[in-house]
Amino acid sequence: MSNSEKIYTGLCIFFVSLIVLGNMVSQKFVILQLSFYKFELSVGVILYPLTFLVTDLIVECFGKEKAQFCVKLAVFINILVVIIITFMDCLPATTWSKINDEMFHDVFVYYRVAFIGSMIACYTSQVIDVRLYLFISKLTNGQYLWLRNIVSTSISLFIDTIIIIVFMTTFNIFPIEQMWILIANSYSWKLFFTICSAPLFYAGILTIKYLSDFKPSLTQGVIQ
Repeated sequence: MSNSEKIYTGLCIFFVSLIVLGNMVSQKFVILQLSFYKFELSVGVILYPLTFLVTDLIVECFGKEKAQFCVKLAVFINILVVIIITFMDCLPATTWSKINDEMFHDVFVYYRVAFIGSMIACYTSQVIDVRLYLFISKLTNGQYLWLRNIVSTSISLFIDTIIIIVFMTTFNIFPIEQMWILIANSYSWKLFFTICSAPLFYAGILTIKYLSDFKPSLTQGVIQ
């Protein structure tokens, strides 16, 4: 296995892990207090923007098809996780188990609903992100790496946020009176995270270039 294949495999594993983890912890809400704003959001949202950074890295370094495969792999793994959790939920707990049947069910019953909404939102927004990334790259003649990363991710994350929160509200997972507040807070955090992670995207490109036989699949000139 070449270094390029190892890096691609690692990125896919990281992407899938972020999606599964985000779905599993999505029911806990926290307040992130920064000096300029107080974000009230699901803990599953905190690292979620990294999934788009990973997708953009794959598109940039390995091409559109590899990025699409990674997204499809995440959907498949999530389906597998739901099936396994559903099976485990049907098994009776022992009398001495610290997690009884009711507690286990209460924790994971919403995961199945969250999974459906998350996969619709994730797949739709990731497909849009890849296409926007390629479109902006073509429009700018492969230059301005930061522009295509931030613009494609920002638009895709907005679509993702609308879909998942409206879906969860429709099925009474989130209270309807909190819907617009959650949309505003979730998207604000995602946008803030995306802008701040732009240097991380550059670092990722340079690291992949250094460690593998990387040849830019999109860019023709230097990274700007």
